[in-house]
Amino acid sequence: VQLQASGGGLVQAGDSLRLSCAASGRSFSGLALGWFRQGSGKEREFVAAITTGGIPHYAESVEDRFAISRDNAKDTIYLQMNNLKPEDTAVYYCAVVSGGSKWWGDYWGQGTQVTVSS
Repeated sequence: VQLQASGGGLVQAGDSLRLSCAASGRSFSGLALGWFRQGSGKEREFVAAITTGGIPHYAESVEDRFAISRDNAKDTIYLQMNNLKPEDTAVYYCAVVSGGSKWWGDYWGQGTQVTVSS
């Protein structure tokens, strides 16, 4: 499976961004997908996941600000990020995921940089 993330950029605190991740190579509707991020000097961390049935899961740090969604007709998932904070600055990666109470990535796309200035 190939994953192509896009939509990152430089924004100010309080702004919004929407990331997209287009998948190809496998049946999209059968994939659970998600987003992870890695800040400079930090470990990669889980952000959000969406199941094949469209059920979202979030890290506590983003659950009241971010929304993950999927469009099976477009083979694409999205991450709507609102009220961005400087601590959200990171490279964001989309991934085919597994898990439930805890999520991990099985296949990774390239990252897209999100920078939030204060």
